Amino acid sequence: MKAKNCLIFGGSGQIGTHLIRKLAKNNYRVTVVTRNLHQKSYKIKTQANAGFIDIFEAKITDELKIRSLFENTDICINLVGILYEKKKGNTFKNIHSIFPSILAKLCKEYNIKQFIHLSALGINEAVDSNYAKSKLDGETNILKNFPLATILRPSIVYSVDDNFTTNLMSLLNNLPVFPLYYFGKTKFMPIHCSDLTDIIYHIISKNIHSSIFECVGPEKLSFKEIIEKLLKLMGKKRVLIPFPIFLANISAKLFELLPNPPLTQDQLRLLKYDNVNTKKYKTNNEIGVPSKKYFDDEVKKYCYMWRTGGQYSTEKYQTNKNV
Repeated sequence: MKAKNCLIFGGSGQIGTHLIRKLAKNNYRVTVVTRNLHQKSYKIKTQANAGFIDIFEAKITDELKIRSLFENTDICINLVGILYEKKKGNTFKNIHSIFPSILAKLCKEYNIKQFIHLSALGINEAVDSNYAKSKLDGETNILKNFPLATILRPSIVYSVDDNFTTNLMSLLNNLPVFPLYYFGKTKFMPIHCSDLTDIIYHIISKNIHSSIFECVGPEKLSFKEIIEKLLKLMGKKRVLIPFPIFLANISAKLFELLPNPPLTQDQLRLLKYDNVNTKKYKTNNEIGVPSKKYFDDEVKKYCYMWRTGGQYSTEKYQTNKNV
């Protein structure tokens, strides 16, 4: 059987690297588009054996350049997304709304068999968030141009390469007091990156299309519970205090002056809304791919980087010490 060709946008991130490994192991050929070949290629190349992966350098806004890639493509996967806006055109509108629309048009023009787009959970409810509105606009544009598209809405995605648990543990490691926005009551259903890539692979291998799926982990955790779990795994104690929203807005506005802000005003607005399955769409459980990995078990594998003693604080060394 001829190997199918997968075209991936956003392949150098945590989800992309996991997905490339998964696809290549199952005899799919992968072409990854990156903006900076010299900076990203070393990471991408190590995810698959030679012959299974090609890397193409192009800006995602360069439609003429990326158009040629669709001629020999069976499956297009869009994993591109940003958490906050930057200069040089990296806006929510450009990345989450306009770019997916371009991909959908190209998929239709070249009769691509599957187009899988990664969106986000809870975007219908977060009406005052620019991030959520841009994601929702992107979905609308995709379905208008390519109705056969499959849209995935994951909750918070975590792994050793994420920007969620790792950033939180870095902050908890350095701050004696940690703020709880909205009293830490916002609920999430964190999904491990490998569970999400299993869902994407299942959709590809079973040729599923024309649906929106909510991708969730096996647990429902509040923001406060997540922080408490991270502190326990790190072996740290911190004072957790509810933070008034007007002060949070001021601090977020100041953070936005930084190159990589830990919190923005838009992210603060997003935190008002639970990030759990809405029951309006099917979940990964209903299509036969339940999430298997639990938050504590997975974060435990890499939290030692923030523990006193580093790798020597792991059970491996503690067990040897007690022998």
